[in-house]
Amino acid sequence: MQKSDTLRTRTDNKIMDNLEMKQMRFLNACEKIRYGSKNSNGIGTLSEKTLHAVLKEYYEPRIEHQEVRVESYVADIMSEREIIEIQTQNFNKLRSKLKVFTKVCDVRIVYPIASTKWLLWVDKTTGEISPPRKSPRRGSYYDIFHELYRIKELLKNPRIKLSIAMVEIEEYRYLDGWSRDKKKGSSRCERIPIALTDEIFIDSHKDYYKLIPPGLKPDFTSKDFKSASKLSLSKAQLALNVLYYLEVVNRTGKAGKLYTYSTER
Repeated sequence: MQKSDTLRTRTDNKIMDNLEMKQMRFLNACEKIRYGSKNSNGIGTLSEKTLHAVLKEYYEPRIEHQEVRVESYVADIMSEREIIEIQTQNFNKLRSKLKVFTKVCDVRIVYPIASTKWLLWVDKTTGEISPPRKSPRRGSYYDIFHELYRIKELLKNPRIKLSIAMVEIEEYRYLDGWSRDKKKGSSRCERIPIALTDEIFIDSHKDYYKLIPPGLKPDFTSKDFKSASKLSLSKAQLALNVLYYLEVVNRTGKAGKLYTYSTER
């Protein structure tokens, strides 16, 4: 084995060991929240959903650093280094908080994405829960773009950082939809995380290149991005809108009615 291969193997092993340690820590957080008592340290914990509570425990188990008031807002976590806000949906709600928090220190937005989802259906009348069935839909890092678009103009602030947590979840839904089987249009009851499958950090401008799918040709369109990322065309266009604003991709011309892009720096 050549020296370069040995170094690569050692690096890969280190990454795997690090991921395994994170996965174990995540499982410990799941156990504590699911089978222990959710903490009642501060504001907002009484109606806290399980996914949010587990992520908070995973990123900062010290209760004194959870639910910390910062001016007129309450931060999910405030450690010695940064504020951490866990947002499971609708980044619009973060706008005013981010403007205040970034005056104080770095702010990390944690966004969970279901890499694998198990669906369980709850009958409101009887309380019966169906056996879990694996959803064919698999999440990817690129799913964050529809949320990033909501705060696009704030992303150039170097104090704003991201963590994308890929998790395996059990999603409980009520059988209260409008279709014959009551599943279409149903409402979600709860999401229970059961494993951390991967994690990606966006700590600087260059890290946004991690959100560009591999295999794109030098001058690619939104249709090419769609194929590579497995997003819908509208979401691929939205992703490129964000990446272009952040100057991660450049517009190089047009192919018919579509812009062509390049990742050359």
